[in-house]
Amino acid sequence: MAMDRSGWLASEWLARMLRSMETAWRALGVGSEGARMIEGDGVLAAVVPAVPERSVFNSVLYETPANLAAARDELAGAYDEAGVNAWTVWVPESDRDSAALLASAGHRLDATPRGMVLDLAGFAEPDPGDLDWSAAGSLGELKRINDAAYGDPPGTFDRGIGNPPADAWRIYEARFDGAAASVLATTDFEGDCGIWWVATVPEARGRGLSRDLLRVVLAEARERGLETSTLQATKLGRPVYERVGYRDLGALQMWELRR
Repeated sequence: MAMDRSGWLASEWLARMLRSMETAWRALGVGSEGARMIEGDGVLAAVVPAVPERSVFNSVLYETPANLAAARDELAGAYDEAGVNAWTVWVPESDRDSAALLASAGHRLDATPRGMVLDLAGFAEPDPGDLDWSAAGSLGELKRINDAAYGDPPGTFDRGIGNPPADAWRIYEARFDGAAASVLATTDFEGDCGIWWVATVPEARGRGLSRDLLRVVLAEARERGLETSTLQATKLGRPVYERVGYRDLGALQMWELRR
């Protein structure tokens, strides 16, 4: 069915977002020590044993319920063999069959971030004002700030992300009182700017740093010729992204199996 972008069905936007997610997770599979990717018929899984308790790094993406059903037991065996104690499958809320399959296999619904999309054609040019930002952000600061923002022990994100290829992500940072305080990373894939690892240190929250940094990042993405931006929003992050202009595509359920 031919449609302009404004008339795309939510499922088309969702498919674009999931393809961007694959790009980001592939970087984990080669960056973290001992990590590997499992690629099967319509299934992609990152196995990251350096963070065996963190399922967000040990994630599974799939194309159809049938693909997931055929691979689930094999995936469970691979994670067990790698010593991973928690892994998750990202399930669009409309896919009730996969949710039921995973629940019957012992997975539990752990989180429901929102899939969100922004059409860059209608994105208003931002005024960065006095924002102190850089497009040459540090991978080390990205890891440090994410640990601080999410309350993880120092070194968690270092183990989870490791040392991906230099071109895996563009890393941006905003500074507060001269020090890196807010970060995010992007990937470019098939016209989409994927947004990852958005975080702000607790002492710099409430100043709009992540929102303003995101706006300048999106302006750069449009200048590179990208058409859309996608991300997965937490409950706290969703209002921020909506104010920037993102649309809600629905929940992405994270069905976790934890030993």
